[in-house]
Amino acid sequence: MPTVTPTPTPTSESTPTSLPADAPAAATTTAGTAPSPVAPSPVARRPGPPLALLAEADRATLVITPWVDDVADPFGVHPCSRYVELYWLGILGPSTTFLLRRLAYGLDIHPDGFTLDLAETARALGLGDRPGANAPFRRSLRRLRAFGLARECGPGGLAVRTRIPPLPLRHLARLPGALQQSHARWQAEQRLAPAEQLRRRARRLAGGLAAAGRTRDEIEAQLGRWQFHPAIAYRAAEEACAVGARPS
Repeated sequence: MPTVTPTPTPTSESTPTSLPADAPAAATTTAGTAPSPVAPSPVARRPGPPLALLAEADRATLVITPWVDDVADPFGVHPCSRYVELYWLGILGPSTTFLLRRLAYGLDIHPDGFTLDLAETARALGLGDRPGANAPFRRSLRRLRAFGLARECGPGGLAVRTRIPPLPLRHLARLPGALQQSHARWQAEQRLAPAEQLRRRARRLAGGLAAAGRTRDEIEAQLGRWQFHPAIAYRAAEEACAVGARPS
């Protein structure tokens, strides 16, 4: 992995002990008695970003490493899979989804990790390279952490999941009804044997191709291009055309 110059860790500012310049003067009592101090009125100020976000906004690079999770990884899917596009996209948003894919591509090529140039990546994703903690690209990075798909890994480092877990129920309820039903069918298929999963998927795709007007030979050829076994492609094409030929 390329050597990366460590990013300095910001130190917390000390709290001033003296009163602010605009604090009200001490109240006085009767002559000859010592004035009693009055607590200064709080100054209304708009809260700024936390120090952690300010430090993140100053970084030019991040060291991206794989997040290995022995518990969740066996049930996960690749970040570039159809599952992520169908179900996670509506939760993460397009910018964060494409960022997740870009990081996954990098980890496919550099399994031990790589250095990510933040400004260059932001421009490549069409998010611009505007600095600041609330810039669109920085918000996408924070969303990856907020949804448990990435986590901090030391100063200037980010560990990213290479296997994305199934969508939690609290997020699934936010999807449109059609996607919720599709997700239920997907979950049911996961309990089947791998060969049966392939057959069902081939039949579903073949049915869509037949409805679009493709011939049996065209459907079989397309399923072959999608890497289905020739026997599965042949059978799915036959069934799809037979269903389409039945009188209504």
